[in-house]
Amino acid sequence: MNILLAMIPAFLWGTTYAVTKYATPDWPPILLGAIRALPAGILLWFIKPSWPKREQWRGLIVLASVNITLFFSFIFVLAVNLPAAIAGVGMVSVPVVALLYAWLIKGQRPALIQSLCALVLVLLAWRLFDPQHVELNLLGIFALFGALLTIVLGSTLVQKITVHIHWWTVLTWQLLIGGVLLAAAAAVQGYVIAPDAYHALSRTFTASQWVVLFWLVVPNTAIAYTLYVWLLGRMTVVEFTFGTIANPIAGIMCAVVLLGEQYQPWQYTLMILMIFFSVLPQLLRLTQRWRSVKVT
Repeated sequence: MNILLAMIPAFLWGTTYAVTKYATPDWPPILLGAIRALPAGILLWFIKPSWPKREQWRGLIVLASVNITLFFSFIFVLAVNLPAAIAGVGMVSVPVVALLYAWLIKGQRPALIQSLCALVLVLLAWRLFDPQHVELNLLGIFALFGALLTIVLGSTLVQKITVHIHWWTVLTWQLLIGGVLLAAAAAVQGYVIAPDAYHALSRTFTASQWVVLFWLVVPNTAIAYTLYVWLLGRMTVVEFTFGTIANPIAGIMCAVVLLGEQYQPWQYTLMILMIFFSVLPQLLRLTQRWRSVKVT
């Protein structure tokens, strides 16, 4: 049951790329990040107010800077500069970055099945992202790698900080702090660096833009992040990772429905294979665990 629940936030996050490109493709990514984070943090704070202790601020600021400010910036640059389906499928490469991080930084050698699946993921991504068949943007590719890296770093920080700080405080204040940092960066960009980038905001908002903004703030962030943090306290990371299979599926579905993106059958096959190999190690570990419990 928990694995099915884990698919809900993953599915909601997977819609980010297509809905952004559908309604707000010419909005500055930093501004979109601020709009997504700050109102969601304020909403959650009003639902259950919390105040960090003085010694907790430093850790929360570091976490918010990585997990919200940088990650949201990369996500919206990615959403604007890459095809939505490609962006969604590209995010399943998180296991490859996680294995490299654990190996190079922590000295943890990956298991054989993890290494094989990571190698297959790299080969499939190399084929899927071939510029001869898919129109790619170098800025979008850079943002994809940045998003993958901040996911790994942010997850590591969350695991450390939630040992000492209540999960609701971490959830609320990472959104508030990250949202404030993004809003400040957007203000500097809009008034000093590149005011022309904000001309799109001078036009009257359409109904679809209001719907998308609500979607990004409430279901996509406030609800999804709350469910995500709540579930991590009730299931293993392996189980939750298996639920993230819904993320690229949502990305592909929304890209087809909202944007009319179409791909060749062999490209859809590569997407499906990437999704499969991204969760295969977790699926095998989960199966072994269920068998052990059943035998016991």
